[in-house]
Amino acid sequence: MHVFRLKGNFETLDAYTPLLFDLGARGLEEKPGEVWAYFPTRLELPLPGEWAELPDTDWLEAWRRDLKPVRAGPFVVLAPWHRWEGPEQRILLEPGMAFGTGHHETTRMALEALAERVKPGMRVLDLGTGSGILAIAAQMLGAWAVGVDNDPAVIPQARHNAAANGVSPEFFLGTLENAHGVFDLIVANLYAELHAELAPLYPTYLVQGGHMLMTGILSERERLVDNAMRAQGFESLHRRPEGEWVHLIYRKP
Repeated sequence: MHVFRLKGNFETLDAYTPLLFDLGARGLEEKPGEVWAYFPTRLELPLPGEWAELPDTDWLEAWRRDLKPVRAGPFVVLAPWHRWEGPEQRILLEPGMAFGTGHHETTRMALEALAERVKPGMRVLDLGTGSGILAIAAQMLGAWAVGVDNDPAVIPQARHNAAANGVSPEFFLGTLENAHGVFDLIVANLYAELHAELAPLYPTYLVQGGHMLMTGILSERERLVDNAMRAQGFESLHRRPEGEWVHLIYRKP
């Protein structure tokens, strides 16, 4: 099996994920600072990375063996082949088709923040939904959840994942401007520059006192996001760093 080791930061890797599958990748595995894309044959790829080789007979089994369940607050994120006996609420996901399996710090921090902030009956928007994991978690917590993403490849997978978990958030293709109504909470796993660009729009889609849960932010780009949010009158409630990432929570006054 041929492995292409794609190098870059989180937002770069996220942008390339649909292309890798379009080019024939059989699976993706997140590593620190890179993503391993598994291909049956080597291709010429216009991407920053390098090729490596794995024995054809054991790459998939090794990948599955190394992909462990992830606990995040009251949740545990499981692949279909995992077994779990603990009391955590299970989120079942088929890994590989979209980022957001809970293994990355940004997704795990967002899950834990949702568990602390979401109350039954809330309206929650998952902006940049990917695998749908955050919308799924919000609805499990009793919210009415909507997931939006501008990548058409991930919407069917998000719906599949939701059905596997017995919930039915509304998923649609689009951007923040396509969201209808206002929300009690918006959770957004986006890169810092996009958060800053969208900051003037965030107040329009939040009720008074509503919360923004913001992740996908490299610590070195935190000031860009914080300045943009404060310029819109948002109040900073919480800051949580982990590794090279930071999770931020703001309240609309």
